[in-house]
Amino acid sequence: MSNIYETLVERGIIAQCTNEEKVKEILNNSNVPFYIGFDPTADSLHIGHFVQIIVMMHMQRAGHKPIALVGGGTGKVGDPSGKTDMRKMLTDEDLAKNVAGLKSQLSRFLDFSDDKAMLVNNADWLLNLNYVDFLREIGVHFSVNRMLSAECFKQRLERGLNFIEFNYMLMQSYDFYRLFKDYGCVLEFGGDDQWSNIIGGVELVRRKEAKEVYGVTFSLLTTSDGVKMGKTVKGAVWLDKEKTPPYELYQYLRNVGDADVIKCLKLLTFVPIEEIREMETWTDSKINDAKVRLAYEVTKIIHGEEEADKAKSVAESLFGGNGISENMATTNVGDSLVDDEIGLLDMMLLAKLIPSKGEGRRLVQQGGVFINDVKVDAFDKKITKAELEQGLVLRKGKKTFHRFVL
Repeated sequence: MSNIYETLVERGIIAQCTNEEKVKEILNNSNVPFYIGFDPTADSLHIGHFVQIIVMMHMQRAGHKPIALVGGGTGKVGDPSGKTDMRKMLTDEDLAKNVAGLKSQLSRFLDFSDDKAMLVNNADWLLNLNYVDFLREIGVHFSVNRMLSAECFKQRLERGLNFIEFNYMLMQSYDFYRLFKDYGCVLEFGGDDQWSNIIGGVELVRRKEAKEVYGVTFSLLTTSDGVKMGKTVKGAVWLDKEKTPPYELYQYLRNVGDADVIKCLKLLTFVPIEEIREMETWTDSKINDAKVRLAYEVTKIIHGEEEADKAKSVAESLFGGNGISENMATTNVGDSLVDDEIGLLDMMLLAKLIPSKGEGRRLVQQGGVFINDVKVDAFDKKITKAELEQGLVLRKGKKTFHRFVL
């Protein structure tokens, strides 16, 4: 059998287990159904979800059966875990659109042929529940005192916890119970912020069925400072190429911090652990090679080899392969920022890329200005300090490249 448990541990994926020895035995010595849930808060997953996807891919390769649970039911409520405010309530139309988007994306990463994986929607059992029956059959097994001590509720109690959110733990626990009853699912995986919800499901199955099921949490995608990764000045880094083009995804990963690249290689790629250990010894400019490998591997998994090759080629033509071209014309705009930003046209004037703002407006309107290979469509665009810190290359027309730094 496989050593999938050891693989997940040495890559830093596993954070907590409800019964470590039993989980290790199950993962290494049998093939079982397991599930991970995805709430449809948007019509695309983002890079923060990619750890879940990689876990499912690792597990499926080891012979286990993934059940991808799309939360058409729980999405109507919203998970308070890790949130300081209540989630936005989605309409039925939004939910249906988002569920369809998630289903389409998940099928790119998992093999659903010949019953090797399943995709289910908890709306199938949650939306038709009788509330009184649910309270009698499920709610009776939950202690309010214990729920209030859970980390996911503690943070929200200070600011106000809505009763609809308080039900979320019961709903997610009921998901595990139903998946166990209907499909023999014995393992739930989730991010480390899901620990309380996962324990709720494990205990519900034990109380209702006198059977043991197990929960495993994995590390969240955070920087070395503990900040969740996956956000840029433009918003989330999406897995949908229309929302985040492959080149932007590539550049985002190419620009991760030196302290985060090894962790990201372990969590987000299938690069052999021996190679990653070798990269851990790299220092100074060599670390950039590890970042290039990270960006290429993740872009290849998400968008395919052709798009990864294209993104790498564009990056190398712009930046010379090491993130920043030594020969590219460069302008420092640090002294010109006002409230940590500078107007696009002011920046172009500073670099003498345009003779006047009128010429700059015309260029933008004709589609002739690109920032990091993304076309600029607003001549009044503001460039932020954060964008400049990440590395910004402006292209005018087809051949004029200019680097802006702080």
